[in-house]
Amino acid sequence: MLLTITTTRNPATDLGFLLHKHPEKAQSVALSAGTAHVFYPEAAPDRCTAALFVEIDPVGLVRGGGTSLTQYVNDRPYAGGSYLAVALRAAFTTALAGRCTARPELVDEPFDLELRLPSLSARGGAEVVHKLFEPLGWRVSATPIPLDPQFPQWGESRYVDLTLTGTQRVADALRHLYVLLPALDGDKHYWVGQDEADKLLRAGDGWLAGHPERTLITNRYLERRRPVVAYALSRLAEADDVPAEAEALVTEVAEVTDKPQSLASQRHGSVLAALRAAGARRVLDLGCGSGALLRVLAKERSFTEIVGVDVSSSALSIAEKRLKEGSRVTLRQSALTYADPALAGYDAAVLMEVVEHVDEERLPALEHAVFGVAAPRTVLVTTPNAEYNRLFEFLPTGHFRHADHRFEWTRAEFRAWADGVATRRGYDVRYLPIGPEDQESGPPTQLAVFTTQKEVAA
Repeated sequence: MLLTITTTRNPATDLGFLLHKHPEKAQSVALSAGTAHVFYPEAAPDRCTAALFVEIDPVGLVRGGGTSLTQYVNDRPYAGGSYLAVALRAAFTTALAGRCTARPELVDEPFDLELRLPSLSARGGAEVVHKLFEPLGWRVSATPIPLDPQFPQWGESRYVDLTLTGTQRVADALRHLYVLLPALDGDKHYWVGQDEADKLLRAGDGWLAGHPERTLITNRYLERRRPVVAYALSRLAEADDVPAEAEALVTEVAEVTDKPQSLASQRHGSVLAALRAAGARRVLDLGCGSGALLRVLAKERSFTEIVGVDVSSSALSIAEKRLKEGSRVTLRQSALTYADPALAGYDAAVLMEVVEHVDEERLPALEHAVFGVAAPRTVLVTTPNAEYNRLFEFLPTGHFRHADHRFEWTRAEFRAWADGVATRRGYDVRYLPIGPEDQESGPPTQLAVFTTQKEVAA
């Protein structure tokens, strides 16, 4: 098994400080059934690569177990899964914990990273790999590996050649791998109990609770052991302020179908992924309401400043109570249709399910306040897709999803508005779906990502 971690952040050899492995020395760590080796194929100021190579002892692999054929004939020595996750923890214990005594300032610095796993076990194939990594801000290239190149008619195997690229804290990148490698494989080489659920919660702290596929990840990581899964999901529900009974209902469904979580959770995950991809550090949540998204943003260590803005003082009061003491979040009362120069200079602004609450004749004022005065480098706007409403059984024909909605746009209407804003204000805009897409009606939620043309050119 092989994992490589590459950075081009200058000086790239600072990666050695964070991994606690010197680029000029090869080091080995003993495992229960083999050895993990760490070495650096390249270590220059402009590019540095650390490699984790795991050798599995076939005899040690089956020692202590029965003599079934599957113990001897399996993919464990060759494809990334739970053994590679164990090796990751053994080789990079301090890095996973986010500690660096020699250079503590590096711990919270996002690095431009490329992770490569040439052979990864992924039940569900490349589609599941995308679902698990992309909400965390990774750009995913997952190439399916054929069962046999000489017999293409046999089709593809469940293994992929995976490359992840993105800007992440090194500790976060390692934690993502530590949790998601076994989740993709869906099988472990050791007993899963409550202590394993506690390990999952520790490694997933700050990102798993807000992941749109947390139920799928938890079920697979814990091998669908119902009591352990229920315990972990209840703890994650507490962290995300989701009612435990609602989470339990999701769990019952996911036991059989691996269905995704609520649309609200998927919106949070998509927004968080877009902010990470934009490299945002200072973020505005415009129309933050009672703080559902703010709680997700507050768990992201890469955000140095978060400001929630809403016209409702009562909603801000609720948000203040729900945020943890010592949070980096600042709350500000203001109407989004009024220009506020104090909101200028931020990296990104989010309007999540906000524009549809504004009277259409007031949208030019919102456009001026957000894109003209605040003018962040990136603006994210999500809004319901009116075409999808016909698929909601509880929603009468012709009705909006919320009593306070002033309108709900079709995909064409949303694009017409967003394209006009982008043209007038010097932004480029692209569109992304949120939630399960219907062939005719599209996704339930539509997302527009605005980026200043100066930023695009840079």
